[in-house]
Amino acid sequence: MEEFLNQEEASSKRIAHGDIIDGVVVRVDPDEVLVDVGSKSEGVISSRELGTREPGTPDLHSGDHIKVFVLQPENEDGNVVLSLRRARAESVWVKAQEQQATGEMMDAEVREQNKGGLIVNILGLRGFLPTSQVSRTYSSNLQELVGQRIGVKILEVNRKRNRLIVSQKAAFDEDRARQRGELFEKLKIGDEIEGKVSGLTTYGAFVNLGAADGLIHISELSWDRVANVADVLQVGQDVRVKVIKLDPETSRISLSLRQLGQDPWDHIEKRFPPGAIVEGEVSKIKKYGAFLQIGDGIEGLLHISELAWEHVEHTEDVVQVGQKLRVRVLQADRSRRRISLSLKQAEDESSRPGESDVSDYPGEIERVPKAERERVYAEVSAAPQE
Repeated sequence: MEEFLNQEEASSKRIAHGDIIDGVVVRVDPDEVLVDVGSKSEGVISSRELGTREPGTPDLHSGDHIKVFVLQPENEDGNVVLSLRRARAESVWVKAQEQQATGEMMDAEVREQNKGGLIVNILGLRGFLPTSQVSRTYSSNLQELVGQRIGVKILEVNRKRNRLIVSQKAAFDEDRARQRGELFEKLKIGDEIEGKVSGLTTYGAFVNLGAADGLIHISELSWDRVANVADVLQVGQDVRVKVIKLDPETSRISLSLRQLGQDPWDHIEKRFPPGAIVEGEVSKIKKYGAFLQIGDGIEGLLHISELAWEHVEHTEDVVQVGQKLRVRVLQADRSRRRISLSLKQAEDESSRPGESDVSDYPGEIERVPKAERERVYAEVSAAPQE
């Protein structure tokens, strides 16, 4: 008997106000429901604590397993006073706390906009999405989200203050990180993919590939020299690009637009053999000479020593940017992507100084004998190509 009483006492102590416990429906009456909660007496749920719209018609049946909230461990009749309505409400808050702990993304319905952000319905609870936690895509116009279902993560759960804070930005960033990882697993160097230009800078263009942005460096926009990125691409433009470098650690993707076409340097020796006379336009002036555009994506160097038979002090004394010239090809080197040109050697033979007119060019003929010319050609080949 003593052992039985101890068990009964221990059983009653296990139930306290605010507990959410399991129970089994014993009987359903019009005004109340009796529930076996493992206590010395049955629990009672009044019709108003059932959480139904019409008292007396609860959607419960004998044998149903339910969770109930303890309003009172024992009333004057010795019964445990229970609430199904409160149990369901509290269970949702418990679920919200579990979701916050796991960091799992959840679905929420945007109900309305207020001064500080958006009101959302999540798990049947009223949640708040601050403006600072709205995805960057919608941060400029929150009204666009009203009525939509969006992915969010729970940042804060405070049951006492009835406070539930969520973030769309955190959910978006997490989802994008997942998609970015999948993209890096799928992509390979050499792949050709579709994208949309998302931004322009002085050094290139960013292309949105869906889960990540890739960069087309200005040098990879065209085989021709590009001075302004906007001359080639515009924001919002659809482009097909080639993947040339992947760095998963930094989430960087390098892309190329020009490599989708044939490299104009592939057969440069055949296109511009030594001795050939070609036309070009001066694209840049340097101290050591001038660069000429002689074909699509092809620039050659006209070294200052090859501007004229006489000595030239400054490149701009002979040629100007935009000027069209006929020049002779001295050398085309595919491996170094360099072409050496000569303006003076493209002139008529009669205009070259010779043995008969040494007196007309005192010192000049002495300065450019055959050995010296070979040295100049070597210098031309070694000059930097920009």
